[in-house]
Amino acid sequence: MKSIKAEIITIGDELLIGQIVDTNSAWIGRQLNLIGISVYQLTSVSDNQDHILTALQEAAGRAEIILITGGLGPTKDDLTKTTLCAYFKTSLVFNEEAYKDVEHLFKIRGREVTPINRMQAELPSNCSLLSNKVGTAPGMWFDEGGVVYVSMPGVPYEMKYLMEKEVLPRLKGRFETPYILHRTLLTQGIGESFLSELIAGFEDKLPPHVKLAYLPAAGMVRLRLSASGEETAVKKDMENLVHELSGLVKEYLFGYDEDSIEQVLGRLLQERGLTIATAESCTGGNIAHLLTSVPGSSAWYMGSTVTYSYKSKTEILGIPEDLMLRHGAVSEEVVLAMVESVKKLMGTDCALATSGVAGPGGGTPDKPVGTVWIGVSLPGKTFAKKVMLGDNRLRTIEVASETALNMLRKALLSSNL
Repeated sequence: MKSIKAEIITIGDELLIGQIVDTNSAWIGRQLNLIGISVYQLTSVSDNQDHILTALQEAAGRAEIILITGGLGPTKDDLTKTTLCAYFKTSLVFNEEAYKDVEHLFKIRGREVTPINRMQAELPSNCSLLSNKVGTAPGMWFDEGGVVYVSMPGVPYEMKYLMEKEVLPRLKGRFETPYILHRTLLTQGIGESFLSELIAGFEDKLPPHVKLAYLPAAGMVRLRLSASGEETAVKKDMENLVHELSGLVKEYLFGYDEDSIEQVLGRLLQERGLTIATAESCTGGNIAHLLTSVPGSSAWYMGSTVTYSYKSKTEILGIPEDLMLRHGAVSEEVVLAMVESVKKLMGTDCALATSGVAGPGGGTPDKPVGTVWIGVSLPGKTFAKKVMLGDNRLRTIEVASETALNMLRKALLSSNL
């Protein structure tokens, strides 16, 4: 079955200068993939008619579906409709049904439709209306020369409404698409290059209809398997491949697909009836943030201390001042004392503690920037580990947090609790 290609064109100067981050394309790409349509290219263009026309002409040579977001507002800098008229050599006509949608929305808000908003019901004569019930800018569907063009507002919730209610159902009816399946294995504690060496043999023997992608992020690497073809065969192949790959990376594997390390750890704690507390210095509460982002975490997460200074470590956690003077706050001795103290303070079964040099200053020859000690405690066992995470402050905080959560996860799995 032929692969159907789509291209996404986002319009707006605000995207190009970084004033707004394009989250629309990522969301659209995921939705298209679920119905077997592959995104071939993402293009962002300025509020310039010539630029938009060129992008449309080039996309039409590459893709069967072109999805456009942005430039549909009522102001002069919104050029999409007039540009589409120029592209299709047509003109704007008043659409009564689109106007009723605008009128209804204004009525709900207790306002009268202004002349400028009335103009939003003027659409290119060759388009089919995509009714927008949550905004004033209607969507537009064009089917010209074997290519489908869809124009939608750039406002995310309006775009999502139109995609779900109008665009995706129409695309499924218009195109016959192959079945596409993705599975993602989540690893922590190994770099991309080392992981590649570890699974080189597996990667070399993948069948032609399956692709493997490495997706590194702070503290982790995602391994995404993608397969397309006949549904039953694809599902069977994928099950076997995921099983094989899981065995190869089992030392570093913590979850699949949409899992996060904090969700996985939370499930493990809940299954075993255990509770946890955290004492953070260099991570500044980030571990607490990750754990409390998990719905239902109050069942197993009891609380945190962010003891950033010597004084707070002494007054809140009771860490002896002479211990810190002898070994320094960034040390095995101090982080072990922190993790034991917060565990006692919060009355929990488990605990995590961090102390490090996040930078950019504060490093010494024996404790350079990026040095982090992580303390882990569970019933009957407490230990600490030093990690070296480089000189990027935010990355150090993120990776230290992920590493700490994974250390406790692995310790729990290897215990008899």
